[in-house]
Amino acid sequence: MAGFDPAVLRQAFGCFPSGVTAVCGLVEGRPTGMAASSFTSVSLEPPLVSICVAHSSTTWPLIAALPFVGLSVLAEDHAAVAGSLSAKGGDRFADVAWEASQTGAIFVHGSSLWLECTLDAQVPAGDHDIVLLRVHSLQMYPDVAPMIFHGSRYRQLAPTS
Repeated sequence: MAGFDPAVLRQAFGCFPSGVTAVCGLVEGRPTGMAASSFTSVSLEPPLVSICVAHSSTTWPLIAALPFVGLSVLAEDHAAVAGSLSAKGGDRFADVAWEASQTGAIFVHGSSLWLECTLDAQVPAGDHDIVLLRVHSLQMYPDVAPMIFHGSRYRQLAPTS
């Protein structure tokens, strides 16, 4: 099978909607985080979720070294937060309302779900790593609609009648 043009493959993968998460923690007392749209639940026993992280990420190695990380499922009105956490430079948390747990995990206010996690495993997969995170505690806000990433754009769920 012939290789794919990366732009075409990115467009094809964009046909599948996903949620958008913030993966964050305190690094040397400073909030550090990134957005990840490849989040999925993996296992109930043990409680595991996954994200995929590009090998080129300079933020992930800092977060991966932390004892605990916070994973926030961003809400439909968090487009600016997702953009800020995806930025290549500057203060990613300048306009982000957040709080840190006692373990140093950071959570974004207004999210639909908070998961306090530890790194369970990291598996190389092409130009990314599949990262398994073990959930230790959670807070859920089921009435908060999540952000959807589809077709390289942030979207909202449409209410059903």
